[in-house]
Amino acid sequence: MTPNANTRVAAVIGDPVRHSLSPRLHNAGFAALGLDWCYVAYPVADGQAEQAVEAMRTLGIEGLSVTMPHKKSVAAAVDDLSATAARLGVVNCVTRDGDRLIGENTDGVGFVNSLHSQLQIDPNGLTMVIVGAGGAARSIALAMTDHGGRACILNRTARSAEELVEIVGGESSVVQEDAIREADLVVNATPLGMNNDDPLPFDVDLLKKGQSVIDLVYQPKKTALLVEAEARGLKTLNGVPMLLHQAGEQFRLWTGHEPPLGAMAEAVGLTL
Repeated sequence: MTPNANTRVAAVIGDPVRHSLSPRLHNAGFAALGLDWCYVAYPVADGQAEQAVEAMRTLGIEGLSVTMPHKKSVAAAVDDLSATAARLGVVNCVTRDGDRLIGENTDGVGFVNSLHSQLQIDPNGLTMVIVGAGGAARSIALAMTDHGGRACILNRTARSAEELVEIVGGESSVVQEDAIREADLVVNATPLGMNNDDPLPFDVDLLKKGQSVIDLVYQPKKTALLVEAEARGLKTLNGVPMLLHQAGEQFRLWTGHEPPLGAMAEAVGLTL
């Protein structure tokens, strides 16, 4: 559908953001349902999240996706937060309720749905080591705990890991790298892997048979970590399925329609 004066606009903000697959996902969804919407990407430098939220308000942007490094800053800039976003203190999605902007977080449900759909894994009773303690790590840890799993946080800054555990509660804990040996799932929730010269996020020699390794990085689609995990015969997953499923939840929040996940997945080369 050709954009016109009545087209509703949604967008993603981040830095970097030009690599984002979100425009492909959402625009494929809008097209599949014949909705007069379009979705674009706006590079927004660190420290300018508040201005971006005000621009959303001023320009009448209907929905906003939020990626690093803005998830905390946007949470402080919106008018209200959903229960999950308030608990986490981070936002990956902004919706409208009349004139009010509401911060939401769909990362956790997106992650759990990606485990179900791509790896046929139920988190209940499983132990997951999450490398990193940023916005995505918070969401995943909370979702893991809420679904009966145990989230173990491995982060170079101990205080950030401790804060995450305080938020999540349950059986979550701060761990050292050796804890990877005992995990059922290992998740890289850091940006390491986006660049060719990035170091591995942890010592891959700690991995063992039967584990699943998930890297939230999706550009490149197969990071050095996933290459190493596959070489050891482990199940692997990149960040595209989580991106799809969290986008589907945002699509539902903004449009009120059930997301056409098949069409959205096809747009990014993913088979469900």
